Amino acid sequence: MWRRLSVLATRAARAPRRLCARRSSGAGPWAPGSTIFALSSGQGRCAIAVIRTSGPASGLALSSLTASREPPPARSACLRLLRHPRSGEPLDRALVLWFPGPQSFTGEDCVELHVHGGPAVVSGVLQALGSVPGLRPAEAGEFTRRAFAHGKLSLTEVEGLADLIHAETEAQRRQALRQLDGELGQLCRGWAETLTKALAHVEAYIDFGEDDNLEEDVLEQADKDVRALEAALGSHLRDARRGQRLRSGAHIVVTGPPNAGKSSLVNLLSRKPVSIVSPEPGTTRDVLETSVDLAGFPVLLSDTAGLREGVGAVEQEGVRRAHQRLEQADLILGVLDASDLASPSSRSFLDTVVAPLVAQSPDSCGQRLLLLLNKSDLLPASTPDGATALLGVPHLLLSCRTGAGLDGLLQALKTELAAVCGDPSTGPPLLTRARHQHHLQSCLDALSHYQLATDLALAAEALRLARRHLSHLTGGGGTEEVLDLIFRDFCVGK
Repeated sequence: MWRRLSVLATRAARAPRRLCARRSSGAGPWAPGSTIFALSSGQGRCAIAVIRTSGPASGLALSSLTASREPPPARSACLRLLRHPRSGEPLDRALVLWFPGPQSFTGEDCVELHVHGGPAVVSGVLQALGSVPGLRPAEAGEFTRRAFAHGKLSLTEVEGLADLIHAETEAQRRQALRQLDGELGQLCRGWAETLTKALAHVEAYIDFGEDDNLEEDVLEQADKDVRALEAALGSHLRDARRGQRLRSGAHIVVTGPPNAGKSSLVNLLSRKPVSIVSPEPGTTRDVLETSVDLAGFPVLLSDTAGLREGVGAVEQEGVRRAHQRLEQADLILGVLDASDLASPSSRSFLDTVVAPLVAQSPDSCGQRLLLLLNKSDLLPASTPDGATALLGVPHLLLSCRTGAGLDGLLQALKTELAAVCGDPSTGPPLLTRARHQHHLQSCLDALSHYQLATDLALAAEALRLARRHLSHLTGGGGTEEVLDLIFRDFCVGK
């Protein structure tokens, strides 16, 4: 397309080039030059508690508590007697570690004190540190924020660290560790390098378009690189929010006609009595939710009212809420009574809920369904599959009373949840936050403006904008409001 463009070489129309730099507010609790301290291990009585400092006065704090002029060898644990700097009172015998900057977690001078975990010991050491001039208690997430400010962690790595601390399932741990290792940041930096190269080609053509020394296909190469980048961004944006589900939990709704065993299934999967189980139809009249770990994936499991018509006002409201939850579900567990498949309620459920979901295209991003035939223990022992052979829909046999079929159900759930949340062990890094989606989509939008530009100066500006969004994703040029939102999820001492 560039062969038809008229080159406007007016440099005044071009925005100046700027390198994106990480910013800190320089005021308040994040002011540079201060030294912070905090308990970094968990609260309460324990065998060992870790207290650490970060900042230029860390060496002074260490010498004040150990009465030693020289710090111990860097990154080597030494046993020292800790004393209060003012009274000289012994506080504890502790392992002391000295991490001189910039070779430390925060990039500043750091000290770690591994003391006995009794509340009186921890309190005494913290009070002693507070008496050292230049030290103050740390704010929530301040150690990690200093690591970010000194270039030790990118913003995506910071988010990975936060997710790792809050991980409750195996899949969450694997995904958070991959992000903390910098896989998403490295991917974004590779994309940014592609944009930088394309921008350099476009600007070179603007500056030296009539120079014989400039390669003839420089603009065609820029077009080729941008098209490849658009394809890569589009692929990541089509992940159907898998990474966000993996971080916050997939929503599984258990539904079916009354007395099919929905509440029994919820109790079986959650391994606790979440729902009341009764032979009386319509026991569950509201949506009951519980968070569970299923096959290593985080799940919000919802038990809903039995779907039927002609019931009282209260139960009808429960049915309405059940339909509402069905629309929001990532995965639907449909439950039928295997011994009562010919009943009107079972046939109605098959026609109104199961059939539309089964009719979906396998490649669509619609809701997924697992159909369970509960109470398999009531089927004839000789031919347990005979009663369900005419169903015509893929299904699993299960008995919530005896547990038969549970292993098969858990394996099927693992497969379905891997499709819904993504497999953190393989493939490219997932986008775990809406912020990631926003900046990648904005980058892709800017690249579409590049393709449509009829002027080289406008095309170059579109590339700059696309590169700026990638920079924001990894932390360059991020606003203080965004940084505050991310770091406030950290505990004090991290």
